[in-house]
Amino acid sequence: MDPVAVTLPLAAVETTLLAAVRMTAFLVIAPPFAQRSVPGSVKVALGTGLGLAVAPRLDPVVSSGTAAFFGNLVMQALVGAATGFLVYLVFAAVQSAGSLIDLFGGFQVAMAFDPLSMTNGAQFSRLYQMLAMALLFASDGYQLVVAGLLRTFDVLPVGEVFSPASYGQGAAEGLTDMFVAALQIAGPLLVVLFLADVGLGLLTRVSPALNAFALGFPLKILLTLTLGGFALLALPDLLGALADEAATTVPAVLG
Repeated sequence: MDPVAVTLPLAAVETTLLAAVRMTAFLVIAPPFAQRSVPGSVKVALGTGLGLAVAPRLDPVVSSGTAAFFGNLVMQALVGAATGFLVYLVFAAVQSAGSLIDLFGGFQVAMAFDPLSMTNGAQFSRLYQMLAMALLFASDGYQLVVAGLLRTFDVLPVGEVFSPASYGQGAAEGLTDMFVAALQIAGPLLVVLFLADVGLGLLTRVSPALNAFALGFPLKILLTLTLGGFALLALPDLLGALADEAATTVPAVLG
């Protein structure tokens, strides 16, 4: 039998590789795929599959040599990592809100290593992070994130260079929005905990013999556990809004 010869066009192969590199770099940094519990081989396989899926709708890239092709690979890795960082900033607001609650509620002293996510964090920080990831998959919000990544190929085709100035402005705005969103999520509970500290301070002034601050830790923990559940009720709608923002922000910044 004669061997079967398969001829692949070089331009199509290079375009697929460039798209796969952008996808893989994005998945390494962007949530919910960036969890350390997700093996690297799974991220590479998923990025390669997405690259194969999106390659037919891309314009073929014809490089002028090996050096130019490797330069394009590095550029696509930078684009994927940059867009993944923007998505990370959007969803980091949820974990930052949990960290603020831990700090003001007295849970920060119980910080421990989480072997599931391979990260350090206190109770509410880890709880908010796990709930955010679970809700993101349950509500199909991850599909919006991937759809936003696919739209980046329309805004910034493979082989072109993105503008660092527009990206820097978008990253600064994303960082500001992250802090604002974290304060909006944890703000009501932080106000209650602050008022509890003020009340304990006034009680100490009225009755110096009463060690009111000895009661401060259990009182603040009780308030945090009692009122923290109400803050979780806003997470589903919040994550939907964050997924929509991530899907629209990333292509806009690259453009």
